[in-house]
Amino acid sequence: MGTLTIRLDEQLEQDLNRLAARTRRTKSDLAREMPRKHLALAHLRELRGDLMPYAEAAGYLTDDDVFRDVSS
Repeated sequence: MGTLTIRLDEQLEQDLNRLAARTRRTKSDLAREMPRKHLALAHLRELRGDLMPYAEAAGYLTDDDVFRDVSS
């Protein structure tokens, strides 16, 4: 496992401390989760971009088009 050291401005540190207290989690746990979610969303956007030409060719132009067929 790697280690990353970052500097937080005062406001960000206070916000992170409050979130950690509210959620009863450690700051380290929250700090690991946040880039993990960000990277997952970035990957999803990349996949979506790669798949859009195929979806459009199949008639899926909006999210509603997909949901309509998936929900049926």
